[in-house]
Amino acid sequence: MLNLKKVLKARELGSFLFFVLLILLVGFINPAFWNLSSIINCFNDSVVFTLLSVGIAFVILTGDIDVSIGATLGFSAAVGATLLRDGSPWMVSVLAAVAIGAVVGLVNGLGVAYLKIPSLIFTLGMNGVVRGLIYVYTNGAWVENLPAAFTRASNAKLVGQLTDFYAVTFLIVGLIAFLIRRTRVGRYFEAIGDNASGAVLVGIPEKRTRIAAYVICGMFAAAAGMVYSSRIGFITPTAGNGYEMKAIAACVIGGIALTGGQGSVVGAAIGAVIMSSISRILVFLGFSSDYDNTITGVMLIVIVVVSTVSQNRMIVKNRHEILRARTVNSRHRDEKKSGEMPDTKEGRAE
Repeated sequence: MLNLKKVLKARELGSFLFFVLLILLVGFINPAFWNLSSIINCFNDSVVFTLLSVGIAFVILTGDIDVSIGATLGFSAAVGATLLRDGSPWMVSVLAAVAIGAVVGLVNGLGVAYLKIPSLIFTLGMNGVVRGLIYVYTNGAWVENLPAAFTRASNAKLVGQLTDFYAVTFLIVGLIAFLIRRTRVGRYFEAIGDNASGAVLVGIPEKRTRIAAYVICGMFAAAAGMVYSSRIGFITPTAGNGYEMKAIAACVIGGIALTGGQGSVVGAAIGAVIMSSISRILVFLGFSSDYDNTITGVMLIVIVVVSTVSQNRMIVKNRHEILRARTVNSRHRDEKKSGEMPDTKEGRAE
């Protein structure tokens, strides 16, 4: 019974039900959307955004933000794709890309944790720096002619229409969710986002945890960049531009509070599937995919507004409950004192 209550109260449940409702609604308008392959492709197409969303979820859980992940994706993809094109082994190319993501994340973490620069400002500056490095590295040209085996890897099927890439991503999300929930270090991220001062008082290394969150975020953005390279087959200097908004929106839709301390990577993964499905849904509804970014922005604004209003109401409600409890306790103390006073006087008279 208690487990059922936990499931019903889970923030991820709302995003999952929203996704189911979305499938039902679109299917009623266009029954072709209910084709199993179409629904599975919603998951297959979400790999890039799932990796981005899971990575930035660590940062958002600590109460910060990272708007440089789109540029990190593009730069990591450009470097990794260039190495692949020039004949480097897959492992070397992937490790090089992930190392770049880690370095960008480390710089972000140091700037936010030690220099105390607001995360939005610092990562926005890093976004410009990294985006500029892409143009310098590629000379403004596309990175093309990637190995055919690498570009075919994104379409390799594990079972039925489900791709290997999504299966691996699913396992990664499950593993990270377990580590965050079941390990002491994993809970540090939520603890800092919930109450940074309190977390420090109980011995949680705030600065190191924030840096770790940004490094993890950068590494996941780099991994997303390599998946992007495999799916698209080429890299442009603008690769990943605007992806940060979709990743943040996916986290918010998945139940992660922008103020930090609440949510999970599972919710972020569900939100990523929803966000990546918008383009496909628009096609089935007969609209142009040009509306994709507009709908993403509207959804982000609406959800943030609703979340903020509900949080403010909850804060007011909690304050009222605390005030009511204090009032009741005070009344009980007064009644107890008034009841004890006659006995005390009688005892003195005797």
